[in-house]
Amino acid sequence: MRITGGSRLGLQIDVPSGLDVRPTPDKVRQAIFNSLGTRVEHARVLELFAGSGALSLESLSRGALNALCIEKSEKHARFIRDNARRANLAPGVLDARVQDAFTALAQLAAEPRQFDLILADPPYGEKNVGRRSTSFAQQMFDDLHLPALLAPGGLWVLGHTKRDTLELTAAWNETRQLKHGDTIIRFLQRASAAE
Repeated sequence: MRITGGSRLGLQIDVPSGLDVRPTPDKVRQAIFNSLGTRVEHARVLELFAGSGALSLESLSRGALNALCIEKSEKHARFIRDNARRANLAPGVLDARVQDAFTALAQLAAEPRQFDLILADPPYGEKNVGRRSTSFAQQMFDDLHLPALLAPGGLWVLGHTKRDTLELTAAWNETRQLKHGDTIIRFLQRASAAE
């Protein structure tokens, strides 16, 4: 995997081995960031289910101000920190926090903190014909803390598999959707911000 644009174009991103991480493919990342355009510049970024930190590294390469990666696995967080060092990022520009994503959402909302761009490509859920999804993506839609973390005018970018049918909750308005193979990328704003 490599960074697809910006000041660190072509930089290799190391990814933990094994089936417990599914990094966002280069082509999908490129499509996401081409769609975001200049929205990334000077953005405060939160990446949930960060894995290798590829989405945060891509954001920083394209001009984001800073990024906070939330990753449950200490092993994966070490990859994020190593990738940040390889990218020669200044101290404090990318922070990797080892924590469950939903615990982190509650704590960040209590601080309170806000982000201009929230990125999440969580582990895929099962096909859910005839029943409501129980995937991490649906749990994020249902989370009461996530909307408060998005700064006015901010954007939440969520990746999920097309076989996982999600229920958009009242807190969110979808502004755009991209499809790439089995992946759907949703661009969302707080419903109150879109009014």
